[in-house]
Amino acid sequence: MLFNSLQFIVFFPIVIALYFLMPYKKRWILLLAASYYFYMCWNVDYIILIIASTVIDYICSNKMSKLNNQKSKKPWLIASVISNLSILFGFKYFNFFSENIQLIFNNYNIFYEMPFFNVLLPVGISFYTFQTLSYTIDVYNNKTPAQKHLGVFAVYVSFFPQLVAGPIERSNHLLPQFFKEYDFSYERVKSGLEKMLWGFFKKIVIADNLAILVDGIYNNVDSYSGIALIIATIFFTFQIYCDFSGYSDIAIGTAKVMGFELRENFKRPYFSKSIREFWQRWHITLSTWFRDYVYISLGGNRVIKWRWHYNILITFLISGLWHGANWTFIIWGALHGFYLITALIFSKPKDKIFKIIRNINPRINKILDVSLTFMLVAFAWIFFRANSLSDAIYVITNLFSDFDSITNTNAIKMQFRGIGLYTDDIIKSCILIIMLITYSLYERDGNVWRKLSKKPRWCRWLIYYILIFGILFVAPHSTVNNFIYFQF
Repeated sequence: MLFNSLQFIVFFPIVIALYFLMPYKKRWILLLAASYYFYMCWNVDYIILIIASTVIDYICSNKMSKLNNQKSKKPWLIASVISNLSILFGFKYFNFFSENIQLIFNNYNIFYEMPFFNVLLPVGISFYTFQTLSYTIDVYNNKTPAQKHLGVFAVYVSFFPQLVAGPIERSNHLLPQFFKEYDFSYERVKSGLEKMLWGFFKKIVIADNLAILVDGIYNNVDSYSGIALIIATIFFTFQIYCDFSGYSDIAIGTAKVMGFELRENFKRPYFSKSIREFWQRWHITLSTWFRDYVYISLGGNRVIKWRWHYNILITFLISGLWHGANWTFIIWGALHGFYLITALIFSKPKDKIFKIIRNINPRINKILDVSLTFMLVAFAWIFFRANSLSDAIYVITNLFSDFDSITNTNAIKMQFRGIGLYTDDIIKSCILIIMLITYSLYERDGNVWRKLSKKPRWCRWLIYYILIFGILFVAPHSTVNNFIYFQF
C-alpha cells in the first residue's frame, strides 16, 4: 500500500478511529493486524519473511536475557545476525554476487553457469532487517531488555507507518511507547496531520513533478548532453530529498496522530557546510545505525590514522551496498567515504585558506562551504540515479559538453520537448524548488507549524489550502509514483 494512494486515504482514518475506540491494552492487536495488512497489499507471500525475522529475534533475545555472560550469549546473537542477513542476502544480493562471480569465471575461461533466483525484492526488507538487528545487538550488549510480549515485539518490527522506508527506530525508543495509553488529543492530531500534509506535498507535488524531467533524461541519457544533464542532476538532488523526506514526514505524522513519536530523519541536509555535517542531517536514523553498529565496531577513530580512514571507507562501502545490489550504489558510497577522508587529510590547508576569507566576510565562507558540499553531494547522486555504471560514466563525461549551444534556447527547448516538457514545466519545477528552500530557511529558527500556530487563523488556513490545492491540481496525475526508497 502506498501512502500516496486512495487505498491509504481509506485505510488510515479507519485504523485511527478503531485505535482510539479500543481499550489501550488491546491496541497492539489492531496495530499488528493493520501493519500486516499494510504490507500484504504489496505481496501476501512475503509477510512470512517478517514473521520469520520476528520469531527468530524474539527467541534469540529472550534466550540471551536468561544468560549472565557475553560468551554464552554470543551463539544466540550470531544465530540472529546470520538468520537475518541470510534472508537479506538471498533476496537482495544473491543474484548480484552470482552475476559478478560468473563474470570473473568467464574472464578466466571457466564457463560455469551460476544459479540465479527469479524473485521479487521484498519491499522494505533492508529497513526492517536493520531495525530488528539493532534490537538483538542491543539486548546482547545489555542496552535494552528483551521484550517478553511477542505480540508487542511483532508490532515493533512491522509498525506500518515506518515499515517499508523508515525511520529505522531503536527498540529503547519505540518499544516502550506501545505500552503507553494515548488519549485523543486535538493538538497532537493536528500537528501530525500538518506533518503529513507537508510530506504529501513534498512527494506528490515537488518530487513527482521533478521526476518527469529526471526520469525522461536519465532513462535515455545517450540522447542528452551538457545543460540538460546538469539540470536533470540538480533536479534529482531535490527530487530524492523531497521523495524520501516526504515519506519520513508522512510516517512521523501518521504515528504522531496515534501518539507515537518517531525520530526525525532529515534536518535541512542541503544547508550542510561539510560532508560530515551532511550525514548528520541526511537519513539520520540510517547514518547513526552505521555509526553505532559498523563504524564503532570497527574501531571508529580510536585507532591509528590509516585504520581510521579504512573504517570510514568500509562503513560507506557497506552503506552503498545496503542501498542496492549494483556497482553504482557501491561507488556512490565509496565517493562519500572518499570525500570524508579527503576532508580529514586536507583540513589544515583548507582552514588556512578559508581563514583568510572568513576574516574578509564570514558569510562568504559559509556560502562557499554550503555550495561546495551541495556540488559534491549532487555529483555523487549521479551514480545513485544512473541505471547502470556506463550511464553514470556517460553523464559525467558529458556534463560540460556542447556548452556552445547553451545560448541556443530553441535547441534546449527541443531536448525537453522530447520528454513532454515545455518552458512552463521547467519554470513550475523551479518555483517548487524555491518553495522548498523557503520552507527550509523558515525552519532554521524552529518548527514551522509551531510558528504558524501563532499566526492568525486565516494565515494558517491559507497555507493549508495552498498545499491541498497543490496536491489536487499541481501534482502530475498520469500515474501513482512509488517512493524511491521502496526499492531498498
